[in-house]
Amino acid sequence: MKKQITITGMTCEGCKAKVTRNIQKLKGVKSVEIDLTNGKTIIDSDALYSETEIQDAIGRDSKYQIVRQEPISSIKPEEEQKSFFSTYKPLLLIAFFIILISTLTQYPFDSFNGRLWMRHFMAGFFIVFSFFKLLNIQGFSNSYKMYDIIAKKWSHWGKIYPFVELALGIAYLINIYPTTTNLITVIVLGASSIGVIKSNLDKKKIKCACLGDVFNLPMSKVTIIEDVTMVAMAAVMLL
Repeated sequence: MKKQITITGMTCEGCKAKVTRNIQKLKGVKSVEIDLTNGKTIIDSDALYSETEIQDAIGRDSKYQIVRQEPISSIKPEEEQKSFFSTYKPLLLIAFFIILISTLTQYPFDSFNGRLWMRHFMAGFFIVFSFFKLLNIQGFSNSYKMYDIIAKKWSHWGKIYPFVELALGIAYLINIYPTTTNLITVIVLGASSIGVIKSNLDKKKIKCACLGDVFNLPMSKVTIIEDVTMVAMAAVMLL
């Protein structure tokens, strides 16, 4: 049976060779194919090994960590052809609720304030999205460093990022140091957008880490719109 997993931390042929040797120690493994550009690894084996077993073979405390495991043979045609709404349902519902709450805070809308609406939206966005990331910081970090330009060079950034989002959310909510808050948002999400845009241009099929490790959302133009919209709002509020 063939399995496809993504392993982070491999940067050279030596890394690839080491991971290959360790996986081949598992009984019944016929072949291991690794793509260094994205960490995609295909394992052909007689036995069905769990993610934990494969990680143990690689090394539990190793710098090479498995992001996810997916048996290729188990993918159903209908799962490959999910509708846009089915794929992004969690993200769309969260965005809808944040938009709704941000709007209702100004009820009965006698004098609707667009800048206030943006501030409430950004507060809700950062607080809610940081919540999902904080549920599994390591899982988020592993996914995030697959495409973020900062996390690729400094792995600890993925573990710090959820707390940065939470701090920004609170800052927007209580409206403290608005200029600094908006400037940090432009810089942080601007940098994140670069990695997202590059991954889309390279057509890499990787997991989007916007909702942490809770939902398996694919990286797409939706992620670009999400990041760029937040950068644009922060830039407008800086004016």
